[in-house]
Amino acid sequence: MERWLGKFSDAIYSLARFVIGVLFACHGAQKLFGAFGGIGVPLNPMLKAAGFIEFFGGCLIALGLAAGYVAFIASGEMAAAYFMVHAPGGLWPIVNKGEPAVMYCFIFLYIASRGSGRFSIDALIRPHRS
Repeated sequence: MERWLGKFSDAIYSLARFVIGVLFACHGAQKLFGAFGGIGVPLNPMLKAAGFIEFFGGCLIALGLAAGYVAFIASGEMAAAYFMVHAPGGLWPIVNKGEPAVMYCFIFLYIASRGSGRFSIDALIRPHRS
């Protein structure tokens, strides 16, 4: 499969980064604005901080603007969310409904290791010089 898809890996990575960023921003929009059936402007300061990281961080990741740094912060937020919210409900993510938090955590860790990529605002601002 790598033989066929390998030549598109930059485009596929950028598409995945965009979709994951938008989905993450939707979680933040639920918390901050009540969008998509969410609660909107939570009184809990920790939920406000999570909503801020999710909405604005998701937008930056989707656009590829400082995505590596933002994804590292988002990965940490998802790790904290897992251990604070889900882990008390049981050891395994399948049991405690923490699968999305674990997946986001590791996907963002991967994005942090790879950066914004070729198709991003970062690439437009600072073109790669060979």
